[in-house]
Amino acid sequence: MYINDVRTARLFLLLLQLDRGQEAFRRQDWVEAEHAFVEAIRTRPNEAPGYKWLGMTYAAQEKYLQAEPLFRQACRLAATDPDACYYHGRTLYTLSRFTEALEVLGNVHMQTGRVLLARALASEALDKAGEAERFYRQAIAKGDRQALVDFDRFRNKQAPEGVQVPAVEFEPRVLPFTVQNGAVGKKRLIETMIAGVAVFDFDGDGWPDIFLSNGEEPNALLRNNHDGTFTDVAAKAGVTGPRWAMGAAAADYDNDGNTDLFLTAVGRHVLYRNRGDGTFAPVEFPGSSLWSVAAAWVDYDNDGWLDLFEARYVDWNEAKEPRCGTADHRVYCHPRQYKGLPNALYRNLGNGRFEDVSARAAIHKHVGKGMGVAIGDCDNDGRMDVFVANDTVPNFLFRNVGEGRFEEVGLSAGVAYNADGVAVSSMGAEFRDINNDGAEDLFVTAMTNEMFALFENTGKGSFRDVTMRSGIAKASLPWTGWSNVVADFNNDGWKDLFTANGHVMDNAEVTSGRQSRQPNQLYLNRHQSFHASTVGEPALHRGLAVGDFDRDGRLDLVLTRLNEPALVLWNRTQSPANWVEFELRGRRSNRDGIGARVEIETPKGKQWNRAVTSSGYGASSPKLVHFGIGAATKVDSVVIRWPSGAVQRLDNVSLGPHVVEESQGR
Repeated sequence: MYINDVRTARLFLLLLQLDRGQEAFRRQDWVEAEHAFVEAIRTRPNEAPGYKWLGMTYAAQEKYLQAEPLFRQACRLAATDPDACYYHGRTLYTLSRFTEALEVLGNVHMQTGRVLLARALASEALDKAGEAERFYRQAIAKGDRQALVDFDRFRNKQAPEGVQVPAVEFEPRVLPFTVQNGAVGKKRLIETMIAGVAVFDFDGDGWPDIFLSNGEEPNALLRNNHDGTFTDVAAKAGVTGPRWAMGAAAADYDNDGNTDLFLTAVGRHVLYRNRGDGTFAPVEFPGSSLWSVAAAWVDYDNDGWLDLFEARYVDWNEAKEPRCGTADHRVYCHPRQYKGLPNALYRNLGNGRFEDVSARAAIHKHVGKGMGVAIGDCDNDGRMDVFVANDTVPNFLFRNVGEGRFEEVGLSAGVAYNADGVAVSSMGAEFRDINNDGAEDLFVTAMTNEMFALFENTGKGSFRDVTMRSGIAKASLPWTGWSNVVADFNNDGWKDLFTANGHVMDNAEVTSGRQSRQPNQLYLNRHQSFHASTVGEPALHRGLAVGDFDRDGRLDLVLTRLNEPALVLWNRTQSPANWVEFELRGRRSNRDGIGARVEIETPKGKQWNRAVTSSGYGASSPKLVHFGIGAATKVDSVVIRWPSGAVQRLDNVSLGPHVVEESQGR
């Protein structure tokens, strides 16, 4: 009798603890809920509900690593409980452990609509299209409404093939520099983020050189030796600092004909003025103690002087770095653990000094977690707009409304969220006309399982998400993309896409079904869709920028890899396509012509491109405006719309490189 009384008392206590925990769960009082469910497990360690509800508490906070073993135990103790095993399978799916998820979900006692939908999603992630379609249809037959939505998305991802285009071939060669991220086992967030690359001609010899940011070690400035090799001259040039440099932005801010360099970093930033003799000097610039990732040069007020937009990330303090993961496996913390920051805009006063106009320009009031910055003119009104790729919070599109002010229109323009209405881990951003319709589109990289986004400009200042029908959704799903480039690698007249890939976690294999080290990707433009292929050996790739390092008209790439030598991918494409390239020199406009829009016409039609140096994620590419023109032997006409408002026309332009000075007329 006594034993039965104890059992009854313990069962009653269990029910009380579960009831208290569930009430706290509904209030989202996670501390109280966790305490109650832990006590429930202690009271009846062989009962499933305590484990299931504690797992749900962690899952509600997106602590999936802690939730997974609890759901596993609940499923083991109550194999006939469809909820316990379903939650285990869905958590495994969230952790990218798709094969395990399928096994668990396949053994769920009741194959409900949501269980079948989860099996469909896991099958799709494993590229088992036939199996995924079967599960989708079964889930729909069971009456699951979400399955209808997800099945429609699944079918939309089956993009049209498009036309056949020339293949692109790259030859990788290591550079004499390794980005050291300073990892010491503490999983400091800053260790994951180093990506600064700038391609520019720092010494004025006509050959593009390479700047590379570093972590706790000195930066590199690799001078192009004109023979396929590079020499690090950072110490002689005076650009070895700052410590924990992140992004790089290169342009001629003082209009003296020499390209200067701005570096973002953790807790500071620095502007280096190019003296014109192969050396740089730090100059006075408004101070900042905040963590900035990327920056972009832009003449936002069209006064002939380049201003600077700076993307800031999160409020980070090493002494307060939270601990994330499990007792056995520490991981880098999710961005939600940190507060976001407002971006900054600095106006060039034309006398070598800058003024912080963030508040006046209505930039400062928008708090995000900025990573990539892209410059373009979303509505073709002649005023440059700014897109900021935000990490796990909505992206920003700052529309330039004139008189020194911006309006944030990301939501109304359709670029704040992805096609599912989710704010993803946006990182690299490119603002280019990708489909040759005269309106600049947006290509944005993101995390594994989130898909890289392609936003097509409608020509009216708004965008439509074409990620699925372009083929990018399916191709990008397994990868984490950092910096990205939009450029015509086979010179066929259509811009292609390239992404530098690598997981955020350097131990992703321990906690998920994805790989830490990942290959890069090339997306060849087939006019209606893209053909994706992987490029190179897997690594923790981060930085990426484009440049023609051997001046042969085929665009090359420079890539950084954490704790491995950086690479140049030499473009060895054999297609005989022709090209034309313009170096713009402003007079009334800024000397680099940044912001100028170039339109060319050949017998195959028109193309558009723009002179900008901001690129991808924390990167800077040359100011040159490059066009592939396929089999055309000349360009019929070129129209340049300068930031000053001047419009300049050139006729019967020959192949190859050209220097164009701004005309005086409008």
